[in-house]
Amino acid sequence: MRIEFIAQAGVKIHTAHGSILCDPWFNPAYYAGWFPYPRNDGLDHAALGATDYLYISHLHRDHFDPEWLARWCSKEATVILPAYPLPELREALTGLGFSSFIETVSGVPVQHGGLTLVVEALTAPTDGPIGDSALLVDDGVERLLNLNDSRPIDPDRLLVQGAIDICLLQFSGAIWYPMVYELPERAKEALAKKKRTAQFARAARYVEIISPRVVIPSAGPPCFLDDELFQWNDVNNAEDSIFPDQRLMVDYLQQAGQQAVLMLPGSIGAFDASGRFDVQHLEGELSVQSVFADKEAYLRTYAKDVAPRIAAEKASWAGSRTDLLPDMKAWFEPLMALGPRVCDGIGGPVRIQTDDTSLLLDFPERAVIADDGRDVDFRFTIPRLLLDHLVRTRTDDWVNSLFLSLRFSAWRRGSYNDYLYTWFKCLSVARIQYAEGFYAENGPTEGTFDLNGWQVQRRCPHMKADLTRFGTEDGETLTCSIHGWQWDLASGRCLTSEGHPLFARPVSPAAQEHAARVAGSEPPRPDQYSGGPEGS
Repeated sequence: MRIEFIAQAGVKIHTAHGSILCDPWFNPAYYAGWFPYPRNDGLDHAALGATDYLYISHLHRDHFDPEWLARWCSKEATVILPAYPLPELREALTGLGFSSFIETVSGVPVQHGGLTLVVEALTAPTDGPIGDSALLVDDGVERLLNLNDSRPIDPDRLLVQGAIDICLLQFSGAIWYPMVYELPERAKEALAKKKRTAQFARAARYVEIISPRVVIPSAGPPCFLDDELFQWNDVNNAEDSIFPDQRLMVDYLQQAGQQAVLMLPGSIGAFDASGRFDVQHLEGELSVQSVFADKEAYLRTYAKDVAPRIAAEKASWAGSRTDLLPDMKAWFEPLMALGPRVCDGIGGPVRIQTDDTSLLLDFPERAVIADDGRDVDFRFTIPRLLLDHLVRTRTDDWVNSLFLSLRFSAWRRGSYNDYLYTWFKCLSVARIQYAEGFYAENGPTEGTFDLNGWQVQRRCPHMKADLTRFGTEDGETLTCSIHGWQWDLASGRCLTSEGHPLFARPVSPAAQEHAARVAGSEPPRPDQYSGGPEGS
């Protein structure tokens, strides 16, 4: 098996039974907020597009690049399709001219042309109704697991074919938190440091469970080439940047004794006869020296080259000015009526404001109304030109468009609200109906287990992750490392978001003593911006 790296989560897997092109991304994403890093526009597009199989993990635009797929990818390729509850990915690929599909069932091996393929599809509202997925490829000699930026809640299911030889996984941020929040700079720095540490710890935990022979850090970081966003690039390995580059994760894993390798666009890697994973990098502009010798200069040159594309993207937002209040009433209120559980989970009004107007999403009343000045717990400030564009185009997922672009600001009082971000991912009839159905199902907890003196439910109340694998405790607080959510063990109260209580019962003397100490008192109030759960 030979691995050809493209950028971000993009990789081409070469086997004796054909090639698999995964998540090729070349064009700017999220309103030209994100660009591939390092740049990959100099690769041989035609050679990459000549593939036997195509795997698009999900529809986020740093994984699904319709412009490139339409122009360069062979339409004879067989698409490996994750089992999502909504047909949006298949419809998008069919619209680009692809017609051959392997229909998978999540976690179930499929034999095709000498390959064994397993796709683990994630379908919870946090992943969005369009989902996320991981791909396992077994060519009879080696097994590769491409996690891209998915977070499987049962990673053991991905070991059913045997030990993993190569694992690609996310380590860098793919989120707007805490950068866009209206916070004192010191608070923002502290939260970013916490986020960065959690990202590395989560990736390391997956590596520990999966135990691959070699790890290839991937699925990040993007780079930010608009002058308005350039500050978010990590040019000096800053402790408060959530966008560290691949070298940092390679070093982190190697220090823990794990074989990990750096791959850049155009790099080729394979195991040699000694069992070492050997990587050959390109020369010239895509050499390690050219990319990393002076990272800021590299990015400034890249930004200058793509400035016309950024200007064209901004110009594309222009159009007829919307009448925001009636237009958003016509769009949002029918969705509110279809999503009572989501609305009740949000539980209060949310302010949407621009430089010249402000309105309220009154979720308890299922209404969009003029701003009456009342207190709110959540506020989003969006440039009017971009908000008009969102409304005019009926963009049905603001989380994976506007929010990831970082072209807005946010404020909140109190803890993160999972339902609110589900709402902003589900701005269509099909999506909100799917989210309602998901929340209506009360899945089994699969019993309890002992965690250092506490009897705790096995499944995370947030997204059903296996807490025997991802749960840690410090005597007072349980943390699920997949999304960083936390609970007060004595009360079961979620410290990260409203709702989502945890069953936890003290059984050891130490745990019982702690529970007795806090009995009858108010459980600890979460930090105003507790950090951790928002996005990737």
